[in-house]
Amino acid sequence: MLSLRRLPRLQPGSLSRANATVAPAASADAPAAASPPPPKPEAANAAPETPSASPEKASARGRRRWPTHRPSITIERPREWRRPVAPGVIPAYDEALRLLQWDSHAVQTEANELRERLDKENVAEDEATALREKLDVLDVMSKVNLPDVRWKAANGMADMNQTVYRHLVEQRWREEGSLSLLMERIHQMKVIPDVVPDLHPSLDLRLNFPEPPPEDPFKRSRIKRKYLPVEPGVYLLNEQTRRPPRIYTTVFHTEPRLYTLLMIDADVPDVENGSFTTFLHWLHPNITLSANTPFPLPAPNTYTPYIPPHPARGTPYHRYVLLLLPHASPNAVISPGPIERQGFDVRKFVEEHNLQLGTFKEGGGGGAHMWRAVWDEESSRIWRDVLKQPEPKFGFEPKHNPYAEFKGRKKYI
Repeated sequence: MLSLRRLPRLQPGSLSRANATVAPAASADAPAAASPPPPKPEAANAAPETPSASPEKASARGRRRWPTHRPSITIERPREWRRPVAPGVIPAYDEALRLLQWDSHAVQTEANELRERLDKENVAEDEATALREKLDVLDVMSKVNLPDVRWKAANGMADMNQTVYRHLVEQRWREEGSLSLLMERIHQMKVIPDVVPDLHPSLDLRLNFPEPPPEDPFKRSRIKRKYLPVEPGVYLLNEQTRRPPRIYTTVFHTEPRLYTLLMIDADVPDVENGSFTTFLHWLHPNITLSANTPFPLPAPNTYTPYIPPHPARGTPYHRYVLLLLPHASPNAVISPGPIERQGFDVRKFVEEHNLQLGTFKEGGGGGAHMWRAVWDEESSRIWRDVLKQPEPKFGFEPKHNPYAEFKGRKKYI
């Protein structure tokens, strides 16, 4: 940082006109007049000091070390919204903020009056339902345009107990590409209709798996790998999916409801029928979710233990689908019977336990995610160590060679 230094002030009588070549003769009787000492230079106008985060890191010259990057915004380290310009710099901006505050106060007053009416008066059930819907709309309209509310919703600091934050987070999920990418991959890779006939997600389901291992074998056991978010439809190594994923959900209802988690492999070879069937990797019924559910989703006791993906050698890529489906009744507990993993029928299981795939009128049917994987050496280790079964090998049958019997004979006698 540059700082300006002020030159020392000179006394009024310090400068005097004199002959530059001939010095004036001083009398022997009069003592020589002592010239006044030069004034001490004033302190430099340094920049205003601010308390540094770590004073012990100051360099030997006394300069402070300023951070080179801005820390990330998290729930543990939140950052409040700050207006981009100071008051009075742009009068139109100040007037716009005042207008937003006035409109918010007016709508909030109307919402409070409607809330008092619902609490005090005896309103019919149909009319009360319509008034509650209007009250939700007013609660959203009263705060949706405030800059600090939009700042918190965009930076992961939303209070999901408030209607306005649930509205903004759901609007961002539905309109800014996350839901569109998921539905594009599900339809493009034929998850619909191969696994389920139809699906309309009503919650945001996200998965985190460990990052790929480093290429250097020396670093594989010495570097702790981070868990990274997975985009729907990407290829993952079988080493990354050896352990269950970290599941994150964003639910847009405050009352607790029950869900069932399913993980399906949709591309297991069916040798007898010459086709493909499904395999159940994971089943966890009766999961309670709401807008206040902590994440990642805890899964201490599952109905069926997690079996890592293990594509067989010689097969094309496998589609692994994770479904989080709501129960028909918010508090209806299901009790699955004996489960056969090989050839698991997802549609039959959904119909028997009345799980909701959802329509637009019903408001959606849970969440979904998917990824793909192919055979690698880790898959062979899973067959040997986890499944404890001989690994099958698939491929095309060799074509009949009519000249095979002649290749062993001598060409010339």
